Amino acid sequence: MKRLHLIGLTAVAMCAAFATHAEGNKANGRTLVYTCQGCHGIPGYSNAYPSYHVPHIAGQNEQYLVNALKAYKSGERTHPTMGAQAQSMSDQEIADIAAYLSSLAK
Repeated sequence: MKRLHLIGLTAVAMCAAFATHAEGNKANGRTLVYTCQGCHGIPGYSNAYPSYHVPHIAGQNEQYLVNALKAYKSGERTHPTMGAQAQSMSDQEIADIAAYLSSLAK
């Protein structure tokens, strides 16, 4: 019985180790945000849609950005453009974009 318990604890510990979040690479994120700039206007907060509310994402909380992009990717959050963009991103690319955007001053 003790052996079975020990095997179970080992399995849980291994799962926890693999469940860690990917750490974002800011340099790669900087190259990936080119598609975000047209609408979200990263440098200077201007965007192509002055009459349509598009949130400013520069300086946003990193985990918020990760959660939002993953929610668009899964369909939990819906927006045609954001859903399409997020579908094309890997989890690592999402982490990279979030790391870069969160490093920018608001």
